[in-house]
Amino acid sequence: MDIDSLVQRINELARKAKAEGLTEDETTERANLREIYLGNIRRNFRQQLETIEFVDDDTSKGNGGLKH
Repeated sequence: MDIDSLVQRINELARKAKAEGLTEDETTERANLREIYLGNIRRNFRQQLETIEFVDDDTSKGNGGLKH
């Protein structure tokens, strides 16, 4: 399931929960979809963190004393 359809279904269930309530199956589905969504966010964030490069803040390298 792509992220757009995942978010769309979560929102549909949220609207239904506010309007009339959810069945037990729908509540379970909503919880599962939320976990999938959060897992995607965590995975993407972890990938971003892994691409960060640490820069040496040694002033002897001609950076004018600026820290990164």
